[in-house]
Amino acid sequence: MNKEEFIPWAKPDFWGKEQDYVLEALQSTWISGGPFVVRFEREFADYCNVPYALTSSNGTTALQMAYLALGIKPGDEVIVPGFSFLAVANVAIHIGATPVFAEVDPSTWCVRAEDIEKCLSPRTKLIVPVHTYGNVCSMDDILALGRKHNIPVVEDTAEAFASRYHGHLAGTMGIIGSFSFQATKMITTGEGGMVITADEELNNKMALYRSHGLLRKTYYWHELAGYNFRLTNLQAALGVAQMERLDIIISERKRVYRTYRSYMDNLSGITMQFYAPDADVVPWAIAIILDPIAFPQGRDMVINQMKESRIETRPGFYTPSQMPHIYNCPALPVCESIAQQVISLPTYPTLKNEQIEYICNTLKTFRK
Repeated sequence: MNKEEFIPWAKPDFWGKEQDYVLEALQSTWISGGPFVVRFEREFADYCNVPYALTSSNGTTALQMAYLALGIKPGDEVIVPGFSFLAVANVAIHIGATPVFAEVDPSTWCVRAEDIEKCLSPRTKLIVPVHTYGNVCSMDDILALGRKHNIPVVEDTAEAFASRYHGHLAGTMGIIGSFSFQATKMITTGEGGMVITADEELNNKMALYRSHGLLRKTYYWHELAGYNFRLTNLQAALGVAQMERLDIIISERKRVYRTYRSYMDNLSGITMQFYAPDADVVPWAIAIILDPIAFPQGRDMVINQMKESRIETRPGFYTPSQMPHIYNCPALPVCESIAQQVISLPTYPTLKNEQIEYICNTLKTFRK
């Protein structure tokens, strides 16, 4: 490969009819809602084998729709992992609830039932496991814990669309699953999100919150004080085109993972995220832990060194305990250890095998 070529951490790929469908939506005059929104929701629901799917403006508003429909209110506690993208916590805070942060498994980096159980209190009203980097939480145990204490479980599947656990698609096991279609995600609409559920009442509530509490039976009659979380027809056109190529996207992401694995398995001082045998993972991001003995310069310096070699990488998620100015969170030793040592490598379906080889060989040169 050309070593002068810059390798980004992620980039959107358009595989088929994105341009045709966006132009069709533009020419239809359906700019906001419209046929592509309806089609995207129907096809997404069919893929997930659930009766209801609702688009939203982004993955965060998808979560907010779920929290609101479940009646989360000020004073409630929402249990979330301490190592993940913190939208799950931020939504709780904006509703007035309190996020309670659980430790995660040191190998999978996903929250477990045993981690969650330690955080339960009489104020716990919701459990939100996050399927981090495309890996899938051990949902059987988490769902059993939720049933035992009569606490609903919402899956944050922003990073794990198309991953499976015991054959079940991530996002289909909790009472609600939420998804993101941000530019780096499995499929993209630029910005966008989706919620799915088998519960008609919850679906109807989320639909109301999405669109100002309007039933659309009578103009300007509000059933509740809702929001505008709608996805545009133009964005949905992108989503429909991406869904048509989903099998290719899944196959190529798994190829990228296998290729990384073929090089990383032979590199000492590097540990890849562990995928359990009962998880069929479609990776959103390939992330690794750097052994501080092998990389004494530290993860952040390695990121800079990779950048100088024209390779973009990213750190792991920072933990809430590292940001006390925002989150009231006690120390989370496991989460903090992962956060300080994880580096996320370029991951996207059109990443070439020779580029992956170059990334791994470059990383190898920075070991001491």
